[in-house]
Amino acid sequence: MDWQSPAESVPSAFISKEQQATLRGTPPVTGAWRDGDNPGSRAFAGLGEFTTEHGDTFPYARLAYEQFGELNADKSNAVLVFHALTGDSHVTGDSGPGHPTGGWWSPLVGPGKALDTDTYCVIVPNVLGGCQGSTGPSSYSPQGSEWGSSFPYLTIRDQVRAAQGLADHLEIASFHTVIGGSMGGMHALEWALHYPERLHRLGLIATSAVTSADQLGGNSLQTEAIRVDPLFSNGDYYDQAEGPYRGLALARRMALVNYRSPSELNERFDRAWQSAKSPLGDSGRFAVESYLDFHGNKFTRRFDANSYITLVNAMNSHDVTRDRGSLDEVLGSITAPTLVLGISTDRLFPIEQQHELAEHLPNALDGSRALVLDSPYGHDGFLIESDPVGEAITRLLATAP
Repeated sequence: MDWQSPAESVPSAFISKEQQATLRGTPPVTGAWRDGDNPGSRAFAGLGEFTTEHGDTFPYARLAYEQFGELNADKSNAVLVFHALTGDSHVTGDSGPGHPTGGWWSPLVGPGKALDTDTYCVIVPNVLGGCQGSTGPSSYSPQGSEWGSSFPYLTIRDQVRAAQGLADHLEIASFHTVIGGSMGGMHALEWALHYPERLHRLGLIATSAVTSADQLGGNSLQTEAIRVDPLFSNGDYYDQAEGPYRGLALARRMALVNYRSPSELNERFDRAWQSAKSPLGDSGRFAVESYLDFHGNKFTRRFDANSYITLVNAMNSHDVTRDRGSLDEVLGSITAPTLVLGISTDRLFPIEQQHELAEHLPNALDGSRALVLDSPYGHDGFLIESDPVGEAITRLLATAP
């Protein structure tokens, strides 16, 4: 629903023949990182037995994570960053062994950048249920095969409790700042509600307090696109020669349309053809079709279909008022200084959702209205517009708790 790799989160552009040639051949059954693969810069934290809100139990679960910068003596410089739906722990750095893509926030994380790793220690977990090292559907279950269709249902709250297990593993009592964008913003918000004593500042970017009916509807289309792929096999496809890559690519194409604004797609592509062959009855394609198809196919090489469904379902669970009270009561209990940032052209997480957060948070940095980033790039603006996003994060980090 809400994240692209660095190569994808740039202004939309025509797909060249050279780019198309890089995706020849059938994708793997799963794009997940698997035990035995190069770990890259990942580390792993064992969580032990873990029971979900729904009442299911993992006999053993783990989180993969990456650490950028060093913890100081009292660990007061730790910053927790939650990633979005199809992200992972690799927030900064090049692609390479173990990491199929470069860092998704490299312009913001590193020495001298907004999240200055000479000052802060940035901790980024791969979410429980993901496919880049944390326990997920492609991991082996106690039965000796992949979890697949038997993988338990997870909520955002489950995933936040798992992240708390990582904090305990690292012996971090409280984070200097907790930040997340999109789905990661849901995690950051739930962290502030679950563990108010374990953070001093909060950053909520392009996210919401509640997953809306409109978002639920869009999510249902994407998960159904995967499930109707004949090779999905009810989620038990890991031993097959081919996986449900067509359904996963289609789900990605659906999501990509919502990541960008209508104005950007219209201005970049208009009604241009991809080649000299006409799309009007002569088997040609519009350029925007090729753009979506290319990035959908590329995605299947770095993600897992079951994880996509698991994480989308977790996003569907997001409702901070569930079993807690009114929105005003729930958000009003968060006392940490909070950056609420939205994007003017975001049609996935409309700006009204960020204004709603700011209205009810007592210590929002910009008062009862969210800070609005005026960008043509839609939801992806928080990945592309590194300068204004970095300035906002710098201001948050400098705010007295």
